[in-house]
Amino acid sequence: MGAMQLVQGQREELLQALCCGGSAEGLESVIDLLLAWDLLTWEDYQGLCAPVQTLSSRARGLLDLVCIKGESACALLLAACSRVFPEARKVVLSFGGCKPPQEEQEPHPATATQALRCHRSLLVRRLRGGITAALKALLESGVFTAYDCDEVQLLLYTPSQQARRLLDLVQSKGESAAAILLQHTPTSEENPTTPENEEHPAECLLYQKKLKSSLSAQSHFVSTYGGTGNLSLDDIYTEGLLEVAQGSGEAQQPLGLEDILGHAGTLNEEADTVLVSGEAGSGKSTLLQRLLQLWSRDTALQDYLFLFSFSCRRLSAEEREVSLRDLLFMHCCWPDRGQDLIFQYILDHPHKVLFTFDGVDEFRLGFSDERRHCCPTQCAPVSVLLFNLLQGSLMKGVRKVATSRPVAVTPVLKRYLRKEVSLQGFSTEGIDFFVRKHHSDPAVSNRVLESLQSNMALFGLCHIPVFCWIVSQCSRELLGGGTSPQTITDIYLMVLQHFFQCRSSRRLSPGLGWVQESVGAVIRLGRVALGGLRSSCFMFSEVELQRCGVTEEDICTGFLIHTKDHSSSECKHYEFLHVTMQCFFAALFIVLNNNIGRSTIQDLFYPQYWQDSVLAKVCLGPCLSAGSQKRDPDGGAQEAERPNLEITATFVSGLLSQRHRELLLQACPAPTLDRKCTQVVRALSKGMQKHFKSIPQPIEGEKKSMHAMPEFIWLIKCIYEMQEISVAKDALARLEVEHLKLTYCNIGPVECTALAYVLQHLRTSVGLQLDYNFVGDVGVEQLLPCLEICHSIYLRNNNISDEGIRKLIDKGIQCENLQKIALFNNKLTDACTKHFAELLKRKQHFLSLRLGNNYITAVGAEQLADGLRSNRSLQFLGLWGNKVRDRGAKALAQALQESPSLVWLSLVDNGIGSDGACALAELIRSSKTLEDMWLTKNCITREGVEYLLQALEKNTSVKSIWLRGNELSPEEVEEVTQRESRVVF
Repeated sequence: MGAMQLVQGQREELLQALCCGGSAEGLESVIDLLLAWDLLTWEDYQGLCAPVQTLSSRARGLLDLVCIKGESACALLLAACSRVFPEARKVVLSFGGCKPPQEEQEPHPATATQALRCHRSLLVRRLRGGITAALKALLESGVFTAYDCDEVQLLLYTPSQQARRLLDLVQSKGESAAAILLQHTPTSEENPTTPENEEHPAECLLYQKKLKSSLSAQSHFVSTYGGTGNLSLDDIYTEGLLEVAQGSGEAQQPLGLEDILGHAGTLNEEADTVLVSGEAGSGKSTLLQRLLQLWSRDTALQDYLFLFSFSCRRLSAEEREVSLRDLLFMHCCWPDRGQDLIFQYILDHPHKVLFTFDGVDEFRLGFSDERRHCCPTQCAPVSVLLFNLLQGSLMKGVRKVATSRPVAVTPVLKRYLRKEVSLQGFSTEGIDFFVRKHHSDPAVSNRVLESLQSNMALFGLCHIPVFCWIVSQCSRELLGGGTSPQTITDIYLMVLQHFFQCRSSRRLSPGLGWVQESVGAVIRLGRVALGGLRSSCFMFSEVELQRCGVTEEDICTGFLIHTKDHSSSECKHYEFLHVTMQCFFAALFIVLNNNIGRSTIQDLFYPQYWQDSVLAKVCLGPCLSAGSQKRDPDGGAQEAERPNLEITATFVSGLLSQRHRELLLQACPAPTLDRKCTQVVRALSKGMQKHFKSIPQPIEGEKKSMHAMPEFIWLIKCIYEMQEISVAKDALARLEVEHLKLTYCNIGPVECTALAYVLQHLRTSVGLQLDYNFVGDVGVEQLLPCLEICHSIYLRNNNISDEGIRKLIDKGIQCENLQKIALFNNKLTDACTKHFAELLKRKQHFLSLRLGNNYITAVGAEQLADGLRSNRSLQFLGLWGNKVRDRGAKALAQALQESPSLVWLSLVDNGIGSDGACALAELIRSSKTLEDMWLTKNCITREGVEYLLQALEKNTSVKSIWLRGNELSPEEVEEVTQRESRVVF
């Protein structure tokens, strides 16, 4: 079989190997070799390494490119893979005997720059331990600037990636830089990530084998979906969007699984706990499950000899006091022999051990650091062990990975985090990948995807993996005609119908008959669900289920799945498919139960009254055992349950929508539904008014603004679930602000859909600030319906690409009010600037455009300049942190010379030299409106500064030119400052 056939026939396996464990190292090592062998051109390499691409996209791009290049190229690819892949990966692949070029056939490099390329793979390995020394030599020689050094040493790069970045930069600097680097490259390889070369006791290796076997079995099937068939994790797993959490101070970059334990995003070097945060249904448990699976297969995290995995939901059921040893061996895996030796080895080698804790937010007791416990052999309550493990008092040095919903992470816990990474669900490509994995029939998967793409509200919801799974699971209902789902409630009603009809004792028509037959089971399961939420209980014994009247037939519907409870070997325990499913059944119980008191909905929407409510005392108490109702004396559990109550309230709002009235009338009388609907509308109105009343009066000269809290977003989602325009209008009737600030609110595509539905009914235009969220391209599309009422939109740090911008600008051009756009720190490239140029040409009242910290080059600047020449209104232009360099600066300066409105221009950190400064000086000389120009952190020399000084002599209206961080000596800085006070360093 030829090399090309081998590559095409093993494409899936090669992709998995190149993306092994979510780490880019394998792919980049292969690319290193292909560059050295002249298979890839420098342009090919730059295309494959574009910063906006995901790891899987880069790997696919490499395979496509190699196949285009033909048979010999495929042979070299296989040879490179054979050299790079670990043995465990190579056994499942065929390389057809393909070998690399013979050394004697390789031309001897004639220049230093050629040597960098020919010996790239070797240089990467050698430079990993010598980056600092090499940079020092390059800096001292004058070839590198401090900015170049900082760019190489970004913390988000691994040592190997730093070495590659260094080689790339030196390559672009020319022959002298290459010669200096070769002269200061270590002569031997240093790998800081190589594990210690030590002998492990035989008992430890045997225990590791047993532990891996146990975790492999546990992680093989997707436990969350166990009630609907055995789904293999390999068959269904799809990578989610994983990023350093907002507020870390680092630029957003996609992370792989193994990057969770890497250095990127580290805030506290002394802490051991890494938190993976994400909303309910975003895939946190499945991500941990994938990590366990990869470790058990020897394909990831191999620096750790032992990995112990815990479910906080199950730890909550442990009522005995236990020691750390009991926790490890009884809750995870019991050693067959040498327990004392193994435990002592764990204590002596904490850096060889990894703990994972799934669902810290589901632990019944609130986090507290009041009781210190540091003895590994002394017994204590599980809560004390857990909290001391997370904060490092117990087993300091053991790395821990915990998952939680963001709102459940208290400031007390945050103090002990090494870093926080955020899981944002599926990308657009991830939805496609997941649906195609879920449906083996391409015709069905294509129809599902077509249905999603024709319903953007539903498509936005599918970025949450649990919703995507439901839609894929219920494809028959989705494609069967009728009203297409718009809300989360629609989706869960669809799965309710699907499960009951699939397990019905008789064939039901597609109509409403299933409701009447199933209402008893819904009420019984709902009673259990609501009782569990009241006490932060997510696992239920057979006895507790029987106490609530749940039958074996109810269990067989599939909404409850059997789970192993380590606290009891005699009684089966069950949990809902997902915590959101438990919340949905709790909402059904509240809506359909005629015996629920009038205070129930008020208690649900105002959780501060929950403890003393009639609902808590009368309806829930009989359902659960005394053990399940234990609470933290400090009220910690109340905070832990708050997110679940909000999800339940959202479902209640959706169920009481007029859209579902005909369905619910089959199970509940109309007067009861009317009463509850009125209560929900009143509660939503009261909640919104509470926010509006808190808006402070503006200081004279400032705009009136409201900084919304996360609870505001929840209320907006409830209003959206009701799908009643009158409710949305009434909710915003008294909101009179000029600026609505929604920063750091964990807003994704789902929240954008709800915001757009409600905010489009504002009576006056508003500035909408959504900085530091997770809007993405799909979220941008969801926001378009409310863009008409925005005079400004701020979307800094939102993972938006050129495609999202295209849609935003297409709509923005039509919006009369829109005057300002800010998109600092996204994924924008030169492909977006032509759209902004069109906007500038067509909107002659547009005031401000800020595109800082993106990937715009001179090409993009020239395209933008085309629009600037025609615009007569722009006052503020920000391109901080791009790469427009001299050529781009010249294009912008020339385009702006005739501007009658420009007040402020920022070209900070753009690689601009003295040629660019000369062009900008002409802008200063000619402008009648310019007040401030920012040129900090560029490459301007004393010559370039002289151009600027001469221009300032001609223009006395300019207030400041910022030049800190350019290529001037301290003496030159002093001299310029003395000469011109408007130049700021």
